[in-house]
Amino acid sequence: MKKVQSTCNYCAIDCNLDFYVENDRIVKVVPTPGYPVNNGFSCIKGLSLDKQQKTVKPNSLPKIRQEDGSFKEVSWDEGFKHVADKIKEIQAKYGQESVAGISTGQLTMEEFALFGHVMRNYLKTNVDGNTRLCMATAVVAHKQSYGFDAPGYTLEDLELSDTIIFIGANPVVAHPILWGRVRQNKVPGHKIIVIDPRKSETAMNADHWYGLKWKSDLLLLYTIANQLIEKDYLDHKFIEEHTEKFEDFKEFVKSYTLERGAEGTGLSKEQILELVELIHNGKRVSFWWTMGVNQGYEAVRTAQAIINLALMTGNIGKPGTGANSITGQCNAMGSRAYSNTAVFFGGGDFTNPARRARIAEVLGVDESMLAEKPTKTYNQIIEGINAGEIKGLWILCTNPRHSWTNNETFATATKKLELFVVQDIYDTIESAEDCTVFFPVVPGIKKEGTYINLERRMSAMRQVLPRGENEISDYEAILGVGKALGMGDALKGWETPEECFKLMRECSRNMPCDFTGVTWEGLENSHGFQWPYPAGKEEENKDEQRRLYSDGKFFTPSKKAQFVFEEVRENPLPTTEEFPWVFNTGRGSVGQWHTQSRTKEVKFVEDVSVKKAYLYMNTKMAEENGIKEMDQIRVYSVNGQDAVFAVKITDNVQYGELYAPIHYIECNKLTPSLYDSYSKEPSYKATPVRFEKCEE
Repeated sequence: MKKVQSTCNYCAIDCNLDFYVENDRIVKVVPTPGYPVNNGFSCIKGLSLDKQQKTVKPNSLPKIRQEDGSFKEVSWDEGFKHVADKIKEIQAKYGQESVAGISTGQLTMEEFALFGHVMRNYLKTNVDGNTRLCMATAVVAHKQSYGFDAPGYTLEDLELSDTIIFIGANPVVAHPILWGRVRQNKVPGHKIIVIDPRKSETAMNADHWYGLKWKSDLLLLYTIANQLIEKDYLDHKFIEEHTEKFEDFKEFVKSYTLERGAEGTGLSKEQILELVELIHNGKRVSFWWTMGVNQGYEAVRTAQAIINLALMTGNIGKPGTGANSITGQCNAMGSRAYSNTAVFFGGGDFTNPARRARIAEVLGVDESMLAEKPTKTYNQIIEGINAGEIKGLWILCTNPRHSWTNNETFATATKKLELFVVQDIYDTIESAEDCTVFFPVVPGIKKEGTYINLERRMSAMRQVLPRGENEISDYEAILGVGKALGMGDALKGWETPEECFKLMRECSRNMPCDFTGVTWEGLENSHGFQWPYPAGKEEENKDEQRRLYSDGKFFTPSKKAQFVFEEVRENPLPTTEEFPWVFNTGRGSVGQWHTQSRTKEVKFVEDVSVKKAYLYMNTKMAEENGIKEMDQIRVYSVNGQDAVFAVKITDNVQYGELYAPIHYIECNKLTPSLYDSYSKEPSYKATPVRFEKCEE
């Protein structure tokens, strides 16, 4: 029996697991003891990765849709040639940007990079990822406030903080290993605080829950900032030495009075003041946010309002502190830094002459081949298809027919495409229903690459099982199309994931995410490496838990963090007489994951999961409308769509709000085509709706 250490490719914790293999079968999965992230623990999803060896179709070949609607199975070479020829035909007829791609946060760093090289550099077209749906807000907030997309914390901070504040985050369900770190906190008298409209599972386990009104978080954060300033609960030395624009911010928040905050958030003045005192009394205060903040129409400014609180109180760069974004997918960090979509490989603007020259040198290509601008965003790609401007789409490891906001717009888009390539483990996902080409690829247990988790820790995915006949990885599928396109020498040095790793490592040199001190071999059976990890500084960076900004230096030109702020916007989609209620979305259970295409194979999860779409409704609200447990209602959205849900009744959802798990396609049928102005992340969390009880 052999043991292979690899990385779980579900959520952004990136637990490491030991796979025990005998006769080419996984016989046991054990969370890796001593690994800094999960140290011998894992959730049910990671422990069930062995199930993929039974459910993924072996010996699969590409399928091409025929004129009669049926599929024909072809060889890989024929599949690559078909896709390459169609891409060239479409671009010749409609222009370079008439083809686009949508990636994911679940591929390896090397797969992101290769896809970005083929699509963005060679084809000069657009590629966005489903990280746009979860982390784009945090990315923009970090870049504007810190100068680079660099969350500074380490997960150990959860164990060292005496005041842990979760804002729009529910780690009990969404990140159970992260929550395990909270439970390991031994700081005497530490407090867990949750700010969330819903009394979530995390709120139920907190010392304080502040159930504010939906989408009033930015108002609350500015009110808290004003109170901290008025009471002089500030770290003046840190503000003076390490930040800029505080005086402007101080003047700005004066209008966010306690009275205004209480009226707008639904919290009492006493509750707000209590929260202010909790922040002030904490010696090591950490602020943690995720999708409840990121997925909103003024999300970037909300994330920066959290950052502002950490800066003004000096709670950053020190153990147990920070304004800390919790990432959703396993390699969203890799996508953000190495996909060649919003920035060059390893960071840097596409228009920066020095950076262009450096990337061209590393890749061994002429500068003219490199992408010249950031990609069109996800919404622009879908809108471009529906407007008839984009005729070809290639999606990898994602299911936008289910997960895209206002998802009927994606269903409409797919029917207008001349080429629609779906590359996935499963041909049963909703997005594959209208594809013209399906590329079957192997799951993570049969491939290799690199992942970067939410605390910047790089870890290795290594092949656990041998592949069967015809089985190929995402990397090999992208490479095959690249060769069929005629890229030739432009693919020199990209032949394997290991070679690509070396290219990306060199692209990272002297950037904030420098990992030149990490080797492909060194990642294997390791404890991972948090970037930055530059060559020549391995000794000083040998600590397994490393945080940024401990020296008070940021990545802006002045090396100082920026206070960034803007007036609270009027809600562009308020409730009305016709649509008086609010539809909120989020996770359903620890076992369920995204669109359930992967977790459906885990029998335990399937057995305990509700089979059809459901939502939660407040008890009083249900009584007033004559609705009993598991009655069905039809929910009508302001976006013009409607869907049927079973009702679960609870007091953990406030009156006037409905909460639906994202794992059912009906959920995002109702969410609107509304986006943050800066990140273009969809506003999933607050859709005006009405409902009626379904007839028996």
